[in-house]
Amino acid sequence: MPTIYDLKPAFQNRLRPLTARLAAAGVTANQVTLAALLLSLVTGAAVACSGGAGWALALVPGVLFVRMALNAIDGMLAREHDMKTPLGALLNELGDVISDAALYAAFALVPGLSAPWVMAVVLLALLTEMTGVVAVQIGASRRYDGPMGKSDRAFLFGALALAGALGLPLAGWSDWLLGVVCALLVLTVFNRARAALAEVG
Repeated sequence: MPTIYDLKPAFQNRLRPLTARLAAAGVTANQVTLAALLLSLVTGAAVACSGGAGWALALVPGVLFVRMALNAIDGMLAREHDMKTPLGALLNELGDVISDAALYAAFALVPGLSAPWVMAVVLLALLTEMTGVVAVQIGASRRYDGPMGKSDRAFLFGALALAGALGLPLAGWSDWLLGVVCALLVLTVFNRARAALAEVG
C-alpha cells in the first residue's frame, strides 16, 4: 500500500552529497542516530513542559523534517560507508521507537487534543514497528508496509503541530482524525504481518 516512505530513495539522493562529506569528516552513523534521538527528546520535552504552547509546536514540523533527514543519513552512512555494526542496528530501531514515543506522547498535553486518542496512536505506532521488526525473526525482511508508517505519522503530527502553532482550534475534528489514524495503524500492523508471512511462505 502506498506510503510517504516510498519517497525515501529520492530523498536519499538529495542527501547523498552531505552524507559523503559527513563520512569524510569522521562522523559515524551511530552519532547521527543519537543526534536524531536527542533532538526528538528535547522537542518532546519542550512541547510537554510548555503545555503545548504555540512556540513549541512551531518547532515540531522542522524538527520532524530534520529527523527524517538524519534517519536517512545514518542509514546511508551505515550501508554506503561501511559503518554497519550490531550496536548501530539496535540504536536505529530503538532510537526510532523512543523518539516517536517521546515526541508524540507530548501531544497529549496540547490543548484541544484528546489525550486518550493521542496515547492510542502512540501505542499502535509502537506495535506497527514491533511487527516490522518481528518479521525479521521469522525469516522475512524488515517490513515497512503502510498505510501509516513512520513518515506518514511524522506528516500527521507535523500538520497537527502547525495547526496548533497557527492558533487553529484542534478540538472536535482532531478526535475524528486520530480515530482514523488508529484504524490505519491497525491496518498497517495487519499488512506488515501478512506481507512477512507471505514472504516466508
